[in-house]
Amino acid sequence: MPKETARSATPKPIRWAGSLVALQGGAAAVVAIVLVVRGLTGSGDQSQASGYGTALWFLSLGGAVLAGGIALILGHRWGRTIAVVAQVLLLPVAWALLTDSHQPVFGVLLGVMVVATLALLFSPPASRWMAEEYG
Repeated sequence: MPKETARSATPKPIRWAGSLVALQGGAAAVVAIVLVVRGLTGSGDQSQASGYGTALWFLSLGGAVLAGGIALILGHRWGRTIAVVAQVLLLPVAWALLTDSHQPVFGVLLGVMVVATLALLFSPPASRWMAEEYG
């Protein structure tokens, strides 16, 4: 069987992980929109510059995470790197929600999502799929 044919099949765990990562990126984009609206309406306890700066940060990182998730759904291997880095960065956020922020429901939900996404990204079918590029 030609190598191109074998490479075209993207495993389901990768597509599922891509969906979860795209959801995370989309959530960050929604936060950016909310921050811009809050800055435009003058609500909130921060200055407009701070609100816009935070919105830009969320939009930049959220856009990259969204792109990584979409890439995985479409079967592009480069999205896995973005997805893994995003999950590793979200682990301490989940922990902070569980402990210091006293938001256990959100902490558990985020923690389960992060661990599930990492499990999907490092599942045997996903690892074989990534290894095909170098085989």
